[in-house]
Amino acid sequence: MAPRVLLAPDKFKGSLSAAQVAAHLAAGLRAAVPGIAVDELPVADGGEGTVEAALAAGYDAVTLSATGPLGAPVATRYARRGTTAVLEMAAVSGLEMVDPDTTTARSATSRGLGELLVHALDDGAATVVIGVGGSASTDGGAGMLAALGARLTGPAGGLPDGGGALGDLVSIDLSGLHPRLVDARIVLASDVDNPLLGPVGAAAVYGPQKGADPRAVAELEGGLATWVTALETAGVGGARALAEQPGAGAAGGVGYACLLLGAVRRAGVEEVLELTGFHERLAGADLVITGEGSLDEQSLHGKTPVGVAAAAAAASVPAVAVCGRTTLPPERAAAAGLVGVYALTDIEPDVARCIAEAGPLLEHLAARVAGDRLGSTTPHIP
Repeated sequence: MAPRVLLAPDKFKGSLSAAQVAAHLAAGLRAAVPGIAVDELPVADGGEGTVEAALAAGYDAVTLSATGPLGAPVATRYARRGTTAVLEMAAVSGLEMVDPDTTTARSATSRGLGELLVHALDDGAATVVIGVGGSASTDGGAGMLAALGARLTGPAGGLPDGGGALGDLVSIDLSGLHPRLVDARIVLASDVDNPLLGPVGAAAVYGPQKGADPRAVAELEGGLATWVTALETAGVGGARALAEQPGAGAAGGVGYACLLLGAVRRAGVEEVLELTGFHERLAGADLVITGEGSLDEQSLHGKTPVGVAAAAAAASVPAVAVCGRTTLPPERAAAAGLVGVYALTDIEPDVARCIAEAGPLLEHLAARVAGDRLGSTTPHIP
């Protein structure tokens, strides 16, 4: 019988989407192994590409306009199937949507994510999966809760959006929160385990990546602390304890807001594999090919290739990774469950060309995988 291969890659950031990576790998495998059965299942780790992975797995796209990271409306979408909705913060308040500096670090808001959640709830969603990677804001999820009906008050009345304004927060009223939140199941899809506050909190660790200089980081940290105190004063039980929970610091504190709403936190890649039906499609596979643009030490901490490899290993199916480049020692890759790693730089040392011509190079790389793992004798470009 012809071999069966499940393709479950993430995007090659700055080059190809996960679906494009899977398509090129499939083309290379079919050219190398006539009659091969290839199943394309693009996946993600809860960040950018999560909605795309759901759509590729058969979810329907829901398009709408929502508040972008700096307050202007943006065209966005989420995925929906039955009573389950999949939201992606990067698609409405993503860091790649701004030119980060100290101003954007202070003013970026999570309000748009809250608007997506309102839309999903109004449309009858009972389970909402929120992928929070790649966020632009550090507002503790205040913008998200405001969109859901919370009323934030400053010295002169209404409080402006953004983490930089939280230091002026006087009070918060949560009595107007969306009524369907009581019955909805919310899943926080994130591999980030930082707390909200402190030296390993949202502002200190991720603020600089979002354009915050040391002064802005200090202001954002102070604003988040004021946010927690205001919630305590408003009678929110466990507000301070939740701020200390792993994952509260995800997405500039949106993780904290999700926990306040009773969210269940799950590793992003695990949630994506479940909602896309990875485990069902793994049955009968002879090989799994996963991957991402750069395979390195960071990949070991909740990124797609390692999550896919772990799931494949649990089903006794070998998994290999393809990538643009790798700095991961072979023994570290093996310990993570990968029986092999194939990099574009193995066949083309020019990184710029690897990025520009990733598709054709992936097809050549797929032929190499076929020769090594599936017994193909079809020549491939060395």
